[in-house]
Amino acid sequence: MTGLKTSLLAGAMLAATVGAAAAQPLTVVELFTSQGCSSCPPANANLIKVKDQPGVLALSFNVTYWDYLGWKDTFGRKEFTERQVTYEPPLGHDGPFTPQVVVNGRADGVGARSGEIQNLIAQSLTNKGGRTLGPELSLGQDKVSVGAGKAPGGGADIWLVRYNKGVVEVPVARGENTGRTLPHANVVHALTRLGSWNGAATTLPLPAATGGLSTAVLVQAPGGGPILAAAAN
Repeated sequence: MTGLKTSLLAGAMLAATVGAAAAQPLTVVELFTSQGCSSCPPANANLIKVKDQPGVLALSFNVTYWDYLGWKDTFGRKEFTERQVTYEPPLGHDGPFTPQVVVNGRADGVGARSGEIQNLIAQSLTNKGGRTLGPELSLGQDKVSVGAGKAPGGGADIWLVRYNKGVVEVPVARGENTGRTLPHANVVHALTRLGSWNGAATTLPLPAATGGLSTAVLVQAPGGGPILAAAAN
């Protein structure tokens, strides 16, 4: 009987541990990078190291402002550049630069030094960034549900992210990285604002993904503010 009680207790503790892990908010790591930037490959490689870490949503946003150097980034989109530009004033920067890693919309770094991205993730987990507990967020087959909670003034934006999960290698024929083949992790292909969240429980339709892309949804304070909640399939 004692052995049975011990086994049941161990099972309950394991279930509680699994439940706590499932409830842990995702740490969103955004790398703003460019195939035309000679400083970006080390940051790309560092993002690859953390992309499969439990509790981490790593995303590569390729920007366009280095295209003039002779190589048009194959994944660059103006809306990704605009997203980065929006982050800069709250983070204390005058303008965008690459590479740049932004974690939970609250803290940033270059991301090229060994262990830098991991340190930013660790800081977010110890709440050094003052992360606010956000609403519950879940993805269904055709809908996204945001629970009730305290929203920032003016509400929050609900962003739909479509990305290619995994690593893709891109040969670069011109520009600063001529002749190199650059790896990219979890490349974002589309960023769409689905709607807003004002603190009340909200359900929005979730368009079907195409082209084998994965889905993530972010609830974020406007104007490059903190990410309050994130979910991915």
